[in-house]
Amino acid sequence: MPKCTVVDQNFDWSGPRDRKAIPWDDTVIYEMHVRGFTKLHPAVPPALQGTYEGLATKEVLEYLQSLGVTSIELLPIHTFVHDSHLLDKGLTNYWGYNSIGFFAPDPRYAANRPESVRECKEMIARLHDAGFEVILDVVYNHTAEGNELGPTLSFKGIDNASYYRLQPEQPRYYINDTGTGNTLNLSHPRAIQLVTDSLRYAVQQMHVDGFRFDLGTILAREPNGFDNRSGFLKVCSQDPLLATVKLIAEPWDCGPGGYQVGGFPPGWAEWNDKFRDDVRDFWRGELAATTLADRLCASASVFNHQGRRPWSCVNFVTAHDGFTLHDVVAFNEKHNEANGEDNQDGSSNNRSWNCGAEGPTEDSAINALRDRQMRNLMGTLLLSQGTPMVPAGDEFGRTQHGNNNAYCQDNEISWVDWTLLDTRSPLFQFVKQLIAFRHQYPILRRNLFLTGQPVENSDVRDVTWINANGGPMEEQHWSDTTIHCFGMLLDGRAPTTGEGCNGTGPDQRAS
Repeated sequence: MPKCTVVDQNFDWSGPRDRKAIPWDDTVIYEMHVRGFTKLHPAVPPALQGTYEGLATKEVLEYLQSLGVTSIELLPIHTFVHDSHLLDKGLTNYWGYNSIGFFAPDPRYAANRPESVRECKEMIARLHDAGFEVILDVVYNHTAEGNELGPTLSFKGIDNASYYRLQPEQPRYYINDTGTGNTLNLSHPRAIQLVTDSLRYAVQQMHVDGFRFDLGTILAREPNGFDNRSGFLKVCSQDPLLATVKLIAEPWDCGPGGYQVGGFPPGWAEWNDKFRDDVRDFWRGELAATTLADRLCASASVFNHQGRRPWSCVNFVTAHDGFTLHDVVAFNEKHNEANGEDNQDGSSNNRSWNCGAEGPTEDSAINALRDRQMRNLMGTLLLSQGTPMVPAGDEFGRTQHGNNNAYCQDNEISWVDWTLLDTRSPLFQFVKQLIAFRHQYPILRRNLFLTGQPVENSDVRDVTWINANGGPMEEQHWSDTTIHCFGMLLDGRAPTTGEGCNGTGPDQRAS
């Protein structure tokens, strides 16, 4: 069987089809799966549903434009392999975090498989035409070759000891900091070359505008552990091409010292799971004001160092893994029976609240409370400082029926159900208005961290905290764990960037 094909790289990228450059401060990320987003879309022709071409259809692009997001983040599209244990159960690796071909878009997402590269380029070009930038979720932490019992598909046969981290005393066995069986060795020059060549190819040939790095801590691991001055991070910072695109880390892995939120160098953004956990806890009554205040301010205690900016904090309350927004307010427990692991997979620490009934209910009061809670969570996300990320379908309450680990569900559990766009239209309209409001007021997406201190030569404060009685929050209020209601007043006269720090300017305020 053929192992690769030679393709014609010629493609017309002229005009608006070229790469986009959305400023970080203006960015609203929309996370989606190429197949799942259009598989059930009524306006996409059946032959194109679930494909690159389907995602580029006029009706889909118009929907994305109407929502107001700026950046489309695609779950992995590099060629990947289905896990054998899933195939044995009649399941597949739907998410695609099992890459093996780092220079080829997966042909299974193409309507015309022999032309999968061209079709993928056309999808990116049409997204650019519509005003969006394209960010790829990439998996350079491990490969589909698995552990010592896994198949030899590529890198094991080329140079196993160079491409993978091996146990020093027993080099037959792999270091498993990823939880997938093997770990790419980003301390080796050839492994670094593989990854950076793949990234440059995506930017130069596919005109991709940025990357989200799955288990990003792996990329900065040296023999002694995580190092924010690692060889790979240095390569990215000095590379004249990679330094021009968005770089987003998932700042953790399964190895020792793997949790590194806030630890990446300037120029990088990071997923902030602290925001997810604390915002969920606050709205279910399990967190006091003190911690939430920092999350509203782009988690300055975590990210405000070395000249980093608020945009480096990528806020989210839900993502592809875990509960959807609807399920956060409809389920207390995970319901992953369809995964074939006796509901043992997936996290049991969901920080969710079902509002009084587990799963679907006809109780109007509970459903009204759930709707309000979804608006609370979305409002907190889109009005906080930092870069917001919204998973596809959350804007109208997509459900996975309590499955918080749908990585193997290439079916209606994972696919976006577009009938909900009508039944939950009020939530959709609310999210649209929130995104438009965020775009309208730069004060909601500042380039400087909030301090609460008077601006030089004025009595203007960039943020003022107000208690439930309308007075200023005092020290005793912040330490009172029973306080769950407070106000945040932003003063638009304070500088939102590093320029013009004199406390003058338009009298815009938001609270």
